[in-house]
Amino acid sequence: MFNYNPLECLPSSAELPDSDDTPVDNELQILIPNLLLGILASIWQNRDDWFFGINMGVYYTPSKKAIVPDGFLSLGVERFVGENGRSSYVFWEEEGIAPILALEVVSQTYNGEYEQKKIDYAELGILYYVIYAPMRLRRKRQRLEVYRLVDGQYILQPGDKIWMPEIGLSIGREQGTYQGRTREWLYWYDENGNRYQTPEEQLQNLLARLQQQGIDPNTL
Repeated sequence: MFNYNPLECLPSSAELPDSDDTPVDNELQILIPNLLLGILASIWQNRDDWFFGINMGVYYTPSKKAIVPDGFLSLGVERFVGENGRSSYVFWEEEGIAPILALEVVSQTYNGEYEQKKIDYAELGILYYVIYAPMRLRRKRQRLEVYRLVDGQYILQPGDKIWMPEIGLSIGREQGTYQGRTREWLYWYDENGNRYQTPEEQLQNLLARLQQQGIDPNTL
């Protein structure tokens, strides 16, 4: 008897467009998610059950176009898929696991981050929706807003560093230096509000310790 598997009839990630071809408006829309990914890759280096996508198409049904967050985090999925990695994040290839967090970095070209995208991400069941406005504040908006999905509606979470127990991290903002650029960035924090170091900071601290011990790093 022939066993029908509807999943076999759905397009694969290789057959789907990998973005909406909309260019980012500025560097920060790439740099900010990249910094968050770099920190995760350090603190979760021994875990393989997570994935952080940047400007990647998220497909939840084959009948609609992909949604493309500036960044998103999924838990309970394989970190690495194949030699070349994911081209898109496709629900039916990820056992139906939705991202647990979506990030939008507000640019000079306003793109519905506070309205339509909240509706879209709620429909996907994304638990946390993070909106960061790095360059300017819209009226009556905080620079960093973190929403939690409660009964199908996003509820703004209070505080400067928002603890997300389902992820085991807080997210917040502060001044720092990344790739030689000093400005305000988004960072991950532990439950007590301690900021996790960036890979650059870890390297600088290591070099400083070696110098204190009289070791020339160039000889290693």
